[in-house]
Amino acid sequence: MSMNAQRFRRGGHIRGTRVVMVGASVGGFLLLGLSAFTSWPVSGTGLVGTTAKPTVNPAYESEAADCLNWTKADLSDVKKVDCGNQHLFEVTGKVDISAEYAKEAKYPQAADWQKISLDHCAKPSLDYLSGKLDPFGKYTVGPLNPGEQEWNAGFRTLRCGLQVVGPAGGLLPSFGSAKKQDQSDVYDPGVCLGLNAKSVGDPVDCAQPHTFEIIGVVDLAATIGEEFPPPEKQDEVLPGVCDKMAAEYTGGADLKAKGLVATWDNRAPESWAAGSRRVNCKIGAVPADASGLTAFAGSVRNPDAPPLTTSNPPQTTAVSQAEATGAPLHSEEGSPSGSSGSKPTSTSQKPSDSSSATSTTTTTKTP
Repeated sequence: MSMNAQRFRRGGHIRGTRVVMVGASVGGFLLLGLSAFTSWPVSGTGLVGTTAKPTVNPAYESEAADCLNWTKADLSDVKKVDCGNQHLFEVTGKVDISAEYAKEAKYPQAADWQKISLDHCAKPSLDYLSGKLDPFGKYTVGPLNPGEQEWNAGFRTLRCGLQVVGPAGGLLPSFGSAKKQDQSDVYDPGVCLGLNAKSVGDPVDCAQPHTFEIIGVVDLAATIGEEFPPPEKQDEVLPGVCDKMAAEYTGGADLKAKGLVATWDNRAPESWAAGSRRVNCKIGAVPADASGLTAFAGSVRNPDAPPLTTSNPPQTTAVSQAEATGAPLHSEEGSPSGSSGSKPTSTSQKPSDSSSATSTTTTTKTP
């Protein structure tokens, strides 16, 4: 099947459900994505007016470089953990906003929290990363804000931090301090990304309908060189690399006969400047038209192949890692906080003569 006349929209860089800041000059970047807003737990906080013995919650005593993890939606089991282990939030700083919001001020709505995060969490988080935050990368910035009960009691301190959010809005685990990570937006081989409307979804079991199956991670610096390679250069080199990975991963399956194609991601100059060097090779279904992604079910991996050896430790499973590299995607739509907006994306691709597909970088934003 020839795809010369159509645009194959990939899910590898699709982002959404977040605020985009325009004009930040820290580190030379002009765009910064902001993540969903998470409220602190309401129990065991020892706030004014309570009669129970105060219990200091880890969220309230956390400082920059602390990592927090929880399993319950209300964060009632939040705890500090070593950043090398699974965590959902890495604190980049704490901010007191009482000067702007008096004790009688109403609890901020989603749009208000967006502004608070833009005004108060962007710079601390950029400073925390020494001014290098990949605007297309795996981390997003947002506040761990007081819940409504705490707010009404006069609590005005929030924690700014870094999170990883899935394409459909699910909060995903991270491993290793963000200060030491390659921020490249990559998944591990063997991960399948679901379908969310006409866009890429969160990771799913490969037996379920999915848009892409990740087959490998490519270090562009090792493959091409340390100087930023423009998309045209990336598209020149990656077809052969991804074709080889596809053949090894599938056992030489005829992808074209299955309506599938090997494809890859590109890195933008802004990402390269932040230190992001990795991209994914993956396999997706050829769309019937140019309207969006097409899902397919079942893994294309050779069942007789030896166990996968990834070039970066797992980011999408609860596996303790010392210093991981690589990570899941960010939000496409429907974040838990109800925030809106979109993050810059790399979305389109074109075929090569070998039936693989390459991509061109398109930057978008929603103010």
